Amino acid sequence: MTMTRIVSIILLVAVLGLVMSALFVVNEWDQVIITQFGEPVGDPITSPGLKFKIPFIQKIHRMDKRFLEWDGDIAELPTKDKVFIEVDTYARWRISDSLLFFQRLRDEFVAQSRLDDILDGEVRKAIANHELLEVIRSTNRVPAQDESMPELAGELVEIETGRQAIRQEVLAAGQGRTSDLGIEVLDVQFKRINYGPQVLQDVHARMISERNRIADRFRSEGQGERAKILGDMERELKRIRSEAYREAEEIRGRADAEATDIYAGAYNQSADSRSFYEFLKTMETFESTMDADTWLLLSTDGEFYRFLKTSGR
Repeated sequence: MTMTRIVSIILLVAVLGLVMSALFVVNEWDQVIITQFGEPVGDPITSPGLKFKIPFIQKIHRMDKRFLEWDGDIAELPTKDKVFIEVDTYARWRISDSLLFFQRLRDEFVAQSRLDDILDGEVRKAIANHELLEVIRSTNRVPAQDESMPELAGELVEIETGRQAIRQEVLAAGQGRTSDLGIEVLDVQFKRINYGPQVLQDVHARMISERNRIADRFRSEGQGERAKILGDMERELKRIRSEAYREAEEIRGRADAEATDIYAGAYNQSADSRSFYEFLKTMETFESTMDADTWLLLSTDGEFYRFLKTSGR
């Protein structure tokens, strides 16, 4: 291989390397800043395609055009009425001015750090400026009533701001503080709001107390219903016994009346029949009034003696 051929190959490789270092591709989701000796040159490149730069002198810095995520840390914050709650927030943002973003922040890592300071601070300030009810509620809607638990019914305390308005306050404040950073905060949301550990214990204790009170009410109503049922049963039993006693007395009265009629009829029969009847009644009287150890003194003028004397003949 001749020296001329070797030189030609070296020149070709150098030209190809020069061309390759001068060309770069901008993707659909990219926006590019070109710097020369550390300083931006020209306007940001936002259109996709094959682009050129001065090789070896100029450098490209890629930034994302898409919506980016910011996820805040869970923080325990006090409300205006001194109730500690745990707040977890997140946001969506984008690089709205890539040149300003590059001049002020350089990259997304630094941007996330600045958003931590800005948005966490605005969330803390908003929570501290509003009471607990304002933070956890969004509207003054009328709550559904449980007819089985009337003691839980009632109107809720009206709020003036609400969680959505507080979120808008944080969003507006965040947008105002990031506008000079080339960042646009698109949305801020409360991912979760929960009571602090100590407050949560108090809430659980209050819930348990409330449920015990409701259980006691149901238990008291059950005891009252039981007493009512037992009272109705006792009253019905007395009524049945009273009617049975009345019916028994009526039967007994009718039987006594029939017996009286029979006695009267027997008494009004012939003398012999009447004497026999009187004898039977006297014997029944003996049977019910005397036993084997009874001594009986009879007068000769008495009816007992007359019947005994007559029966011995």
